[in-house]
Amino acid sequence: MARTKIEWTESTWNPVTGCTKVSDGCANCYAYTMANRLQKMGNYKYRNGFRLTLHEECLSEPLSWKKPSLIFVNSMSDLFHEEIPVEFVKAVFSVMNKANWHTFQVLTKRAERLSELTSELVWSDNIWQGVTVENEKNKFRIDYLRRIPASVKFISFEPLIGDVGQVNLEGIDWAIVGGESGFNCRPMEVDWVLNIKRQCEEQNVLFYFKQWGGVRRQKNGRLLLGRTWDEMPALKTGN
Repeated sequence: MARTKIEWTESTWNPVTGCTKVSDGCANCYAYTMANRLQKMGNYKYRNGFRLTLHEECLSEPLSWKKPSLIFVNSMSDLFHEEIPVEFVKAVFSVMNKANWHTFQVLTKRAERLSELTSELVWSDNIWQGVTVENEKNKFRIDYLRRIPASVKFISFEPLIGDVGQVNLEGIDWAIVGGESGFNCRPMEVDWVLNIKRQCEEQNVLFYFKQWGGVRRQKNGRLLLGRTWDEMPALKTGN
């Protein structure tokens, strides 16, 4: 089990690594930078750098992790990437179905493929499905997410690089908001964050503020209006 510093989860599981850039939020992808760094360090799992790579040897890992955990799936990839075979996606879901003492968080920018495959997958209660919405142009992903029979549906507004305007959050359980971090990061305006927070309150959606981001992410912190906002759905385990 790989522990992580990502605030809204506890650990990561990467049966796939690598990806390709698909939208505005990918421009300064943290996973791209990290994968290439790990390749240079000689990490065998990242021997291909950020080229899409399936790791069948990692599929069964969660079954051996006995302590219940909140697990972010494919933090270094996108499970619904168009080049990942359907059978492999099904295999990942099969492990999540079996490891019902864990809660799995799946996040994608490829909402169309998520929608295409959803009827072929088993959506046990311990699987949370999310989409990334980094600006107004990509709000369409929420409409695809709304149709998914996941027990928890969430939106990651991260990196938030523009005002998303009005958002229909019907059927959505949870929203995460965060700014971009690292070199060349794009700034996030406080009004963009407050706009989402207000709409979450009006539409009864849980709100989680992850970070302001920036080159010095830790220094900028995660306080909004003088406090942290850490609302999360209740865990559903043991189905």
